[in-house]
Amino acid sequence: MRIRRGIALAAACLTAASLCSCAGQKIEIENAVPSSKIEGSTLCVRKVENLPEDFIMGMDASSVIAEENSGVKYFGFDGQEQDVFKTLAEAGLNTIRVRVWNDPFDPEGRGYGGGNCDINNAVMIGRRATQYGMSLLVDFHLSDFWADPGKQFAPKAWAELDAESKAKETKRFVKESLKALKKAGVSVRMVQIGNETNGKLCGESSWESICRIIQAGCEACREVFPKALTAVHFANPEKASSYANYAASLNEYGVDYDVFASSYYPYWHGTLENLGEVLNNIGRSYNKKVMVMETSYAYTGEDSDFSGNTISAGESVKPYPFTVHGQANCVRDVIDTVVNGMENGIGVVYWEGTWITVGTESWEKNHELWEKYGSGWASSYAASYDPEDAGKYYGGCAVDNQAMFAPDGKPLESLRVFNLVRYGNDVSPTPDAVEDVELTVDLGSEIALPQTVAAVMTDNSRIALPVVWDVSAERLAQMSAGGPAVYTVNGAAEGGFAVKCTIRTVAFNYLENSGFESGRLEPWRVTERGSASELYVENKATDSLSGTWHFHFWSSKRNSVDFSLEQDVTALPAGKYSFTVSIMGGDCGAAEIYAYALVDGIEAGRAPLVITSYGNWDTALIDGIEIPEGSVLTVGVSVKCEGEGSGAWGKIDEAAVNSSH
Repeated sequence: MRIRRGIALAAACLTAASLCSCAGQKIEIENAVPSSKIEGSTLCVRKVENLPEDFIMGMDASSVIAEENSGVKYFGFDGQEQDVFKTLAEAGLNTIRVRVWNDPFDPEGRGYGGGNCDINNAVMIGRRATQYGMSLLVDFHLSDFWADPGKQFAPKAWAELDAESKAKETKRFVKESLKALKKAGVSVRMVQIGNETNGKLCGESSWESICRIIQAGCEACREVFPKALTAVHFANPEKASSYANYAASLNEYGVDYDVFASSYYPYWHGTLENLGEVLNNIGRSYNKKVMVMETSYAYTGEDSDFSGNTISAGESVKPYPFTVHGQANCVRDVIDTVVNGMENGIGVVYWEGTWITVGTESWEKNHELWEKYGSGWASSYAASYDPEDAGKYYGGCAVDNQAMFAPDGKPLESLRVFNLVRYGNDVSPTPDAVEDVELTVDLGSEIALPQTVAAVMTDNSRIALPVVWDVSAERLAQMSAGGPAVYTVNGAAEGGFAVKCTIRTVAFNYLENSGFESGRLEPWRVTERGSASELYVENKATDSLSGTWHFHFWSSKRNSVDFSLEQDVTALPAGKYSFTVSIMGGDCGAAEIYAYALVDGIEAGRAPLVITSYGNWDTALIDGIEIPEGSVLTVGVSVKCEGEGSGAWGKIDEAAVNSSH
């Protein structure tokens, strides 16, 4: 997950003395993994049919040691303090994932943060996981700090090495790290080589080099833990063609791995149906096991550690409510998709469910702990390695509202979902949250607020609840008679749920499917002048200006993005009209992008559009378009990008043709 964001082995990183005073000792195993259903839970959980006994129920808990060093205490479901790994095992987890960075320390030995996750940290976590009957999933980032689609820095000690040398050092580092785990008696179930390696790894960007490094890591795993599975890991499954390319490249260069794994965060990564289809196709095509290596969901929109979260209360994408039941239902559905939507699905790992605030008093007190023990996502000391991200935005945990423990260290009821999906838990559903309402109303039209709102039940079903709105008929009439604007009306649904209605008053839009919300391209049409990798209508709310759909383009090749997107508008009354459309994107380099309007095929106006960076929308306006009686208006966007490095990408949304006065 992107938070925000040699084999020198840090001098003593892998010496026998530094690993752990208990290394090499036999671990007394207390098998806390439940063999039967947990009784008495308030969770309403539908059973996942066909769930294999050996299905991986995993959790990444890489930050636990740093958390505990910072004073965090964890409790069991009975309210008594106990080892957090015992609690995880009791809740139905059978696998613990831990990331391993090569040397996450500055020259003075001060940790970069994010758990300071070196091999010593992995050994300590691995021993405790093994003690409670769980196995370890070892995640080698092959970096000194966070590796994700946005950054794949080589370790400091390898920075000047070529790809072949990096592969040799990878094999040595992975092999020595795994030997340390084996010596400590840790049960290792899977080894992951690279983290969210979307076309880059360890500072390399050619697939030949990437595959050479991954293969070296896989070989090291097979030599130390021959029965452990080897995994590769990617992000953004909503980009089906990218995943197909990753899998094809691994196959082309002969990488010997077992598991093709994906991140899946429902805020960003499309639908579960798409996830199932994409991974199923790869599993079938290459005879590989598939799994979700990272997923999580917010149980609240609130922050608890005075440091901003990746997902906040204002986040617009809520496939499930930000509640404990919403979190559990999300996990249940991801597990169901891997089990019943994929032929070779073997597991799901929840990401950092134990990473909670180190204190609730002040940012200043927490900051001292983040810096000293590495319990925040990044410390200021990481600036020497990652100056543009960690060096500027260091701070606390960005996912405390997605943990499965409350700020006081007590487990949330949602943690039991890993056990209850095996059996189902038949509890009468009750309303859990209500969905807010959005209305778009033409100016001058009556604003009719709904008499009911949708309540999301604890089993994720929906019912209608009566609602009373706090607004007068006179005020609604004023909204309708005013100019284009956005209004918020508050209400109260039955049961005491607060709800709001967002009302957008707009001029009548003569375009059809103006925001692509039908999920189809028509009546828009694309004229392809280049060879872009992707041109299609996409369902991804976080990338939309409004709603959930937009038009998407992307290419992996320079000078390949060159197309137009347009629509004809017929039977317009004679008069003057305006055309608006918005775009955002990135990596476009030299570009010629503009909105245009044609009347009976003759250009009547154009306006420039500019792509800068993610989330920064630019809107073009062409006003005063004169339309004679019986004429056809054609409006559209022309996009031509050279691309920075390799290709370019962007989103087009919210087009409108309105009467111009």
